[in-house]
Amino acid sequence: MEPLHSKNGKERRPEKLKRLAVVTGAGRGIGAAVAKELAERGYGLIINARNEERLLLKAGELEAYGGIVVPVAGDIGDPETSERIFSEAERLTDSFDELVLVNNAGISSVGLIQDLDIEAWHELIETNLSSVFYTVRKAVPIMLGRKRGHIVNISSVWGQAGASCEAAYSASKGGVDAFTKALAKELAPSNIQVNALSLGAMDTDMNSCFSDEEKELIASEIPAGRFGRPEEAAEACAYLCECGPYLTGQIIRLDGAWI
Repeated sequence: MEPLHSKNGKERRPEKLKRLAVVTGAGRGIGAAVAKELAERGYGLIINARNEERLLLKAGELEAYGGIVVPVAGDIGDPETSERIFSEAERLTDSFDELVLVNNAGISSVGLIQDLDIEAWHELIETNLSSVFYTVRKAVPIMLGRKRGHIVNISSVWGQAGASCEAAYSASKGGVDAFTKALAKELAPSNIQVNALSLGAMDTDMNSCFSDEEKELIASEIPAGRFGRPEEAAEACAYLCECGPYLTGQIIRLDGAWI
């Protein structure tokens, strides 16, 4: 980071960040809302998305909050992207006290299982599940060095309940849930909290595959009577990014009492 100068000309450095957060899938939807919420709370950010143009626009918006914002474009299902993300985190290592990781990136697939080709299966599993492993294996050494850290994996209620015509997506999120529980046990002695935020029907582009009539039908099945808002997910995620050491290994549902 470039040094700053006070009015008397003496060099000074900006105050050390309390937290630096890595947020994947931050170009839109839940990820964009999470990045905004954390920026408002004073976090420095490393944000990732596939679409570089959209990511750079989002980075420009987040810089208005005054913190560090580093965009790293790339497919998070490719381990090389995680290498680049955490190379940036290591470059900033003297600028923050705690690293936070929010694994949000995900894609969906709706249709009969016999119609899902092998390439699409692998892409979904790499993006939704393998990416969590790729980022965690790079983040944990940094967290261990500070004897603290928070990992929040964005999951889905279908990881627990399963959804007809979404078997691959359900399998990927079930894997995220199991990974979360196991990793929390592994890292709890090191004061690193690992939780998952399990989302119900959310008002995002991921659900744009449904018609208005289908959305109304889904909403009628939700006791809260509506889809969740990205801002609600972001607030819940931020809480898990700051929770105390005894809250770990949990799959927290945010679904309007749907499941």
